[in-house]
Formats: sequence, structure tokens, C-alpha cells
Amino acid sequence: MAAFLISATGWVRDAARLGAVRRAVFIDEQGVPEEMEWDAHDAVSAHWLAIAEDGSPIGCARLLPDGHIGRMAVLPAWRGRGVGRALLAAILRAAQERGHRTLMLSAQTHAAGFYARAGFAVVGEEYEEAGIPHVAMRKSLP
Repeated sequence: MAAFLISATGWVRDAARLGAVRRAVFIDEQGVPEEMEWDAHDAVSAHWLAIAEDGSPIGCARLLPDGHIGRMAVLPAWRGRGVGRALLAAILRAAQERGHRTLMLSAQTHAAGFYARAGFAVVGEEYEEAGIPHVAMRKSLP
């Protein structure tokens, strides 16, 4: 199993490393327009960074104050190695500690099964965001 760690962080502290992963995945790989990727939510969200043994950032995610999970990304070479599951588990723990009762996210349709395995359910119809099909998903916390 590849070694990596998940670290809670903030935008002010880790914008460069968080941004590097998001740029590689969303802008470069998926073609999301740069102006859609960066928003005011970064400054007020809690962030997590997945870091490889050599210190390089390999994944990221954020939790908005209202319980929306977003900007979850894992570099292609690290997909299928548990990084996404570890990031999501860290967010779920933190959300529960913060008293969130419901979590929401906008999943690219190809990733909906990943979130469904973590207990999220699709709500509503498929829609397009940045030219990519998405579904809204929700999970209730105990």
C-alpha cells in the first residue's frame, strides 16, 4: 500500500499545494475554466490535503461552513489507492465533530458510485457544470 497522510489545513496556509492539485485535475485534466475553479468559498472552508511520503500534494478536498463538500481531487497516478476514501473519511469525521447533520456535494456522475459507497444518495436529476455531467448527493449524519 502506498504511503500517504491526510492533513487538515486552511487556504491561507496551503493555497499553493491545494491549488496545485486542483489545477492539475480540474483545469488541466478536465478542462474546467480557470475562472470557475477559484471562488470565495476557499477562504471560509476547511480544507484537507493528501500528502505523499516525499511531501508532494496528491489530493485535496474542502468542506464549506454549510456542509457542502467540494473540490475533491486526487492526482491520476494516485487514484484507486485509497486516497479519496481517506480524504472523505477525514471530512466525515470533522463534519460530525462540527455538528453537521447533513452533508451535500455535487458529484461528477462517474464518481457517484464512490460517494454512494460512503452513504451518499443522489437527489434530483443529472445536470451539467463546467461541461461535465453531475448529480447532487446528500448524506445524513448521526
